[in-house]
Amino acid sequence: MLYFEDFPVGEVIVFGDKLVSAEQIVAFATEWDPQPFHVDAEAAKASQIGELIASGWHTGAMLMRMMCDAYLLDSASEGSPGIEEMRWQKPVRPGDRLTVRRTTLSARASRSRPAIGIVGLQFDVNNQHGETALLLKTSAFLRRRPEIAP
Repeated sequence: MLYFEDFPVGEVIVFGDKLVSAEQIVAFATEWDPQPFHVDAEAAKASQIGELIASGWHTGAMLMRMMCDAYLLDSASEGSPGIEEMRWQKPVRPGDRLTVRRTTLSARASRSRPAIGIVGLQFDVNNQHGETALLLKTSAFLRRRPEIAP
């Protein structure tokens, strides 16, 4: 189980390995973001990118899944107060292989709930070329270790 104390400021962890297929891009977009350049490879040729690309929301959903698989489901997570910054920097294309780089930016005990810590995190979702497709900065609530918590 990972607790607040297991996220030291400055720590960088790389995780995930997600191969993105055209079928996954179209399936997600058909349900959630049915813009032509996400659901139709032919129509996408007329877009500014010129080819089928994943919805930015799909990229965010893939990040969430990789987070769950890598550490979140084995943590003392108490949720998040929200996202501070989210930028789609490069399109995700069929055949891209995504990994995540998590950097711990800050960590402090909650003033109002001392048994909880607040960790500031940055996630960079990178493709196989090392290019950042998605940058996300957020905070996470994590329980403190029981033997340490006041």
